[in-house]
Amino acid sequence: MAIDLKTLSPKELVSLIANAEAQMHEAKSSQIHDIRKKIDTLLSNAGLTLADVYPTRGGGRAAKKAGKRSVVAPKYRNPEDPSQTWTGRGKQPLWFAAAVKKRGVTKESLLIDGAVAKKKAGSAKKAAKKATRRRVKRR
Repeated sequence: MAIDLKTLSPKELVSLIANAEAQMHEAKSSQIHDIRKKIDTLLSNAGLTLADVYPTRGGGRAAKKAGKRSVVAPKYRNPEDPSQTWTGRGKQPLWFAAAVKKRGVTKESLLIDGAVAKKKAGSAKKAAKKATRRRVKRR
C-alpha cells in the first residue's frame, strides 16, 4: 500500500504526518513495555533488583571509586547579580568574562571579601620571600 505523496494536498499531508507520529509514539511505547517485561523477568529469575545491577551514585562501587571531592568556596561574585559566584576554577562564566571586559573592572574588584584577605596574605608572604632572597644574594 504505497501512498503517492505528490498527489496529496497540504491538509492531507499534515494529517498523514500527524497519524504517522501517533503511530510511531504508540510503537515506541509498546517496545519500551516489552523490554521492561523482559528485564523484570531476567532480574526476578536471577534474584536481583535493578539497584543491584545499576548502583546509584550515592553508595555503590562507582561512588567509592570516584573518591572524595572537596567543596571549594566561591572566590568571585557578580556585582550585578550577587547570587552568581565562581570559584576561580574551570571555565570562566559568561558574567565574569563580560564584567572584566568593562572599563575599570578588574579581577580583583570582583573578589569576594573573604577571598581578598587570603589574596593579600598570600602576596605579603611572596613579598617577604623576595626581600629575603635579595638580602641573601647581596651578602
